[in-house]
Amino acid sequence: MRKTSLNKKRRPALWKRKKGRPSQPLRNIVGHRISHEWKEGNEPVTRWKAIVLDQLPTKPSLYLVKYDGIDCVYGLELHSDKRISKLKILPNKVSFPQARDSHLASAIIGKAVEHNFEGKDGSKDEWRGVVLAQVPFMETWFYITYEEDPVLFMYQLLDDYIDGNLRILPESPPAEVKSEAGNDILTGKFVQYITSDGTIKTGKVIYQVLVKPSVYFIKFDNDNHIYVYDLVKNIC
Repeated sequence: MRKTSLNKKRRPALWKRKKGRPSQPLRNIVGHRISHEWKEGNEPVTRWKAIVLDQLPTKPSLYLVKYDGIDCVYGLELHSDKRISKLKILPNKVSFPQARDSHLASAIIGKAVEHNFEGKDGSKDEWRGVVLAQVPFMETWFYITYEEDPVLFMYQLLDDYIDGNLRILPESPPAEVKSEAGNDILTGKFVQYITSDGTIKTGKVIYQVLVKPSVYFIKFDNDNHIYVYDLVKNIC
């Protein structure tokens, strides 16, 4: 099966967040498919379908969403973002197959990997990253991030491993600075990040990765991607 290339043109322009109107939150939408229209500035209206992956306890208005045909995961305030209209919860909650090999699934979580992608011209690109977690109700899908693009992606990694497109890298020496699960003092905190061009981005730490307790998800203002950083290493 030909894999799509990891490139940013596959991401819709879902950023530049505006202040939304308060609304009555919908209930029980995690695990459901949704559809909605999207209007960004003077751009034409586009229509999207997606599945709601999670609701963030640190910010209940924020949902993790994966759109059809898009590899990365977005963080969106589905009920209050003015760019979203005609939001619909599609009938019937989605059911997904269980992982065929639970031991393999456990073996790749938390591991550094080399992930191969095949482009349309048949060329192969190698991306180094870390497998972060198994998507709770989609056992054949895994959250992963990459050194060259530290945002949150999700793929069916067991199939890639079996096909030879995912390789577990040798273990690295243990880091000197460690953070333990359950000793989380960063989730919910506001952070600043200075980009290479000197731009200051502000955001919020929204989740601690259980198998890599020093690694966190961050949602920056005016950017709907979910970024993945080793905050303990960066702070120290």
